[in-house]
Amino acid sequence: MLARRLTSIFKRPSTSSSSSDKAAAKENGSLGSFGRKAVSFVLITVTGGVALSALDDLSIYRGCSSKAMEKVMRNKAMIEAIGEPIEKGPWYNASLAVSQQRHSVSCSFPVVGPQGTGILHLKAVRHGEDSLFGFLQQRDWDILIMDALVHVPSNDGPQQTLRIDISDFAPPLAASDYKPSVPEEPEKS
Repeated sequence: MLARRLTSIFKRPSTSSSSSDKAAAKENGSLGSFGRKAVSFVLITVTGGVALSALDDLSIYRGCSSKAMEKVMRNKAMIEAIGEPIEKGPWYNASLAVSQQRHSVSCSFPVVGPQGTGILHLKAVRHGEDSLFGFLQQRDWDILIMDALVHVPSNDGPQQTLRIDISDFAPPLAASDYKPSVPEEPEKS
């Protein structure tokens, strides 16, 4: 009702009825129709682009999180901390940041087990080319870094918070274990 009142205020009443005024009004009406069609087209195009971007982000999230959950299910420290089965938490509590033309991703999402909860943080990269409908294809991600903050309730007091490294890489050597190699001196003849 408010919209009708506002449009009636801004409408200009046509007082003259000459043939040139009628031709101008007809021309303005067709221009207005073209303008509405153009605005509709732009809105539909922008909405479609946003929807495709959201589908692409969802595809990236599902690919990374499923690869991460495979590693979590094999990690003994995670199983001991929050128990089995370990399940992925709701997707709306996850965060996703993509960069390098969608070839690099940083992702965080919750995990839940019978003995506690946690949040997985990972950084991953993928190799390969983008295609027009790349969001329809399953992508293979290589997880570079992954760790978890695990909250385990305790009967003796406050809950414990643990940081568990889930990367496949061996930990770096400690500084005391490092022995620089000394080059051998050539024999003199």
